[in-house]
Amino acid sequence: MRTGVYGGTFNPIHLGHVHILEEFITRLSLGRVLLIPAGTPPHKQAPDLAPGWRRAAMCRLAARALPQGRVEVSLLELERRGKSFTSDTLAQLHQRHPEDELYFLMGEDMFLTVDHWHEAGSIFRLANLCASPRSPDGMEKLLAKKAELEAQGARCFVEDIPFWDVSSTKVRELAAAGENLERLVPPAVAEYIVEQGIYRQARRM
Repeated sequence: MRTGVYGGTFNPIHLGHVHILEEFITRLSLGRVLLIPAGTPPHKQAPDLAPGWRRAAMCRLAARALPQGRVEVSLLELERRGKSFTSDTLAQLHQRHPEDELYFLMGEDMFLTVDHWHEAGSIFRLANLCASPRSPDGMEKLLAKKAELEAQGARCFVEDIPFWDVSSTKVRELAAAGENLERLVPPAVAEYIVEQGIYRQARRM
């Protein structure tokens, strides 16, 4: 089975994530996607990071609106102690699903730096690298990086998916101010954030 692996802090998951996920499912003919909220990101500072179980809950709510049965939320990284490295996650997934072909989905910034990540060679061996642009000249940069990575043995897919200008930072800022989250996150996620007061609480701490 072609299995997509889509990781991130998802703090919170938003419509930009959902859009990219839907496009990759269609363009790469993915049989399923594992949506993996990060535990302790090794490369990112997140002072207002919501608890893992809340981020996972929001991912589940978002997944319900996606193609039925194709998107599953995995707690693999949240259950792992210490920092979460992509190479470890892909190795575990390969052990659990040895017959699956893994497609690691990422944005522009991640793709442009992936060869400098922890055990990059293992990442190249275990999964196809799949990227989409997040800037006006992103495709040009991604295609140049694709050639560079493939020279190092990676298998890459670069898709020109239209970029939605939505960020988790913006969602958190609006949530902290009690503003409307419509058109930024799936309706069920917006309702959950408001009902639980997630980022309003984080801002007061």
